[in-house]
Amino acid sequence: MVAAAKTVEATKTRELLAVATHGICLRGTYHRVQTQYLVQHGWELQSRENESPRIGVLFLNSGGDPRSASGDSAVHWADSFARSGYPSFRFDLPGLGDSDGELPEKWQDFFQLVNSGHYASFVSSLTKILMDRYQLSGVVVAGHCAGSVSAIYAAASSRNIQGVVVLDPYFFREEDERPAIRKGLSHLVTRNKVAGQLSKVYGGVKKVSMLVKGNKLPNNANMPLLRCWNQVASAGVPILVLYTQQARPRAGEFDYFRYLQSLPGGAGRMVLQFIEGANHSFADDAGREAVRRFTEEWLEASFWLAAPERYRSLAARREERWPMRAAR
Repeated sequence: MVAAAKTVEATKTRELLAVATHGICLRGTYHRVQTQYLVQHGWELQSRENESPRIGVLFLNSGGDPRSASGDSAVHWADSFARSGYPSFRFDLPGLGDSDGELPEKWQDFFQLVNSGHYASFVSSLTKILMDRYQLSGVVVAGHCAGSVSAIYAAASSRNIQGVVVLDPYFFREEDERPAIRKGLSHLVTRNKVAGQLSKVYGGVKKVSMLVKGNKLPNNANMPLLRCWNQVASAGVPILVLYTQQARPRAGEFDYFRYLQSLPGGAGRMVLQFIEGANHSFADDAGREAVRRFTEEWLEASFWLAAPERYRSLAARREERWPMRAAR
């Protein structure tokens, strides 16, 4: 069952929406493009249909957080992108926030649903409904952590998704469990200097082991998700990856970003950008501003919007500013 979006409540800049799809009512917020702001800043709106795509941006839940995200960061980003000319939407997935549906009793079971792509069909249907109602030419889906997993799965199953923004994505099925020898050493580290040295040796051995294995995927790699990523990237869909120190592989850990770049067509139009000083939530000052700035520049370079010359120059400098090959 798929139905059109229904406005529940509206203000000058936002609407509360309800969308019925697959027998579930999803609830979200629409951030209207602020035409007056664009005109004041010199944007050329009269020829939009002929000169530029009308791209919407859809934000998904980060884990179990509501659609506002940690520290209302998604609200901040959606407002910013709407002011820049991109209709923006924040929706709760089934069972989360204000949307109908049930969640598993255990968070581990919830993340198994996420990692298996359970929410992809809901996201895909949602993008189609939003495109029809708001006359969009496509949708960019933005996801953080678990939301990035659902965004990738959905992009592989929907032609309506024209771009993907992922914040601190992960590509394993579940958290690695440390081997028993490492656990035992950890208990002794604080009490025994020898054990501390042995722990360092273990870390070194693990690093050497990774070097020997080369690009071989670990046992808990999420293979269906990686295949979807490669499918999306190979199709030339623009992908922006913003990541913090937490997402950087530590010594001895598998580097998924490097692996994806090495696949034939795996990098595609992927852009990797490290956010210095931001924490995993991206809700601190450094993270919020960096996500806003880099995403707006990426949107301009990937989906040129009719604007004054100082903005149009971004399109001319697309290859220079956002090279088609990913840079670390």
